[in-house]
Amino acid sequence: MIKSIKTAAVSAVLALGLAGTAVAQDIKFFTIGTGGTAFTYYPMGGVIANAISKPPGSRECDAGGSCGVDGLIASAVSSRGSVDNVNAIISGLRNSGFAQSDVAYWAYSGTGTMEGKEPATELRTIAALFEEHIHLVALADSDINSVADLKGKRVSLDEPGSGTRVDALLIMEANGLSESDLTPEALKGNAASEALRNGKIDAFFVVTGYPTGAIVELSSAADIKLIPIDGAGAEALTSKYGFFAQSAIPDDAYEGVAGVNTVAVGAQWFTNAKEDEELIYNITKALWNEQSRKLLDVGHAKGKTVTAETALNGIGVPLHAGAERFYKEAGLLK
Repeated sequence: MIKSIKTAAVSAVLALGLAGTAVAQDIKFFTIGTGGTAFTYYPMGGVIANAISKPPGSRECDAGGSCGVDGLIASAVSSRGSVDNVNAIISGLRNSGFAQSDVAYWAYSGTGTMEGKEPATELRTIAALFEEHIHLVALADSDINSVADLKGKRVSLDEPGSGTRVDALLIMEANGLSESDLTPEALKGNAASEALRNGKIDAFFVVTGYPTGAIVELSSAADIKLIPIDGAGAEALTSKYGFFAQSAIPDDAYEGVAGVNTVAVGAQWFTNAKEDEELIYNITKALWNEQSRKLLDVGHAKGKTVTAETALNGIGVPLHAGAERFYKEAGLLK
């Protein structure tokens, strides 16, 4: 009898262990590299991670539960931005990440600002997300009224590894300036805002979807202005680099701050070609279901502009095979 009890106990333990293993095997973790917590990439990454996740034990979609990928736990990871995310995807450090369309194309092709570096040929697109505008911010009483006025000033270009820094240097070049013409700083997010507010810098660049939290907070604490990026400099930039487009930040983007003409690039979502085709197919499908539409619409001000109809706009890096399969099935890609 004792032997029978022991045998039953061992069997139960083994059964529990096997069940636990099965559950563990059902869970898939998926990271999304974003950007600084004060800007648009990070909160949008959180919204998308929530939309595509469906941890084991979740209620079914039609019962008011998660409509993501079965067993998937996705998480938004703060990072230095576009360049950092591309490098992390290629190295396998992250499963996916957001990046500016220009930065991603140059990395994939080994051209532009990435010339001389090994092309990131394993980079693949999941979706184009939203338009990002280049913000150049200064205090309202500053004598900076154009990009040319940055000469001799203390200007934050963002951290190395950020798409903002790449674009800021290109914008200055198009306007006849180089990094040596000013005192550059490498501040990100709230640190740049605080430095401007406290008089430690004269201006800062950031590439982000409007409205972005750091500038919303800054505009409520200090009188600021947006500096236009237009005229001959913008013409030269958009003519040379097809990923830039002339666009505008409207008057109502930040309370009490006048809108300006500037330039914009696309924010896109990338992964590695080695990621499982079925997984990326299901992630893409989950991103564009009706329940995800509701999450995008209320999750962030920029979420309403993230649509399946614009998911293929401005893509310069090949689609992942799983994403491509979804778009063909959905009739969005021939």
